[in-house]
Amino acid sequence: MIDEKKIEEAVRLFLEGIGENPEREGLKETPGRISAMCHELFEGIRQDASEHLSKTFTAENNEMVLEKDITFYSVCEHHFLPFYGKVHIAYVPDGKVVGLSKLARTVEVYARRAQLQEQMTAQIAEDIMKNLMPKGVMVYTEAEHMCMTMRGIKKPGSRTVSFVAKGAFETDRELRDSFFQLIRD
Repeated sequence: MIDEKKIEEAVRLFLEGIGENPEREGLKETPGRISAMCHELFEGIRQDASEHLSKTFTAENNEMVLEKDITFYSVCEHHFLPFYGKVHIAYVPDGKVVGLSKLARTVEVYARRAQLQEQMTAQIAEDIMKNLMPKGVMVYTEAEHMCMTMRGIKKPGSRTVSFVAKGAFETDRELRDSFFQLIRD
């Protein structure tokens, strides 16, 4: 549960800490705005991806299913700055599939928390394996991190890639190569 009063007080203290006047016209309502924003940006903390992945359909298809270019926005847990990009998810069904929107919803559950890209990629893959029990899953995430572009090293446009391969994607090089080819197309 988000504690709006604590967030608002923390924002007021932060504004004072950087030398601002929290009572200034342009900042007076900022603590409330940030509190409201936190409901949206961190709603994944209160969600369970299994909820989205539990509704499956019987399928005879045992070929790769790929959902690519799932846009996400998250917040780096180290600097509390945004990182954003695309996630590509593939899995090889073993008798059941999930609605495609459920893969995007799973991404949102993990993106909407203070997060590390590498951790988010692994969490998505693990939940798909646990809930769908496919022959294999591959999750590939590519993102730009504001902690590298607007502060620190200041390298705009640099992208970080992380991926996790499980099951058949770990052992079948041809399957993994097909995945990489499909996400490049």
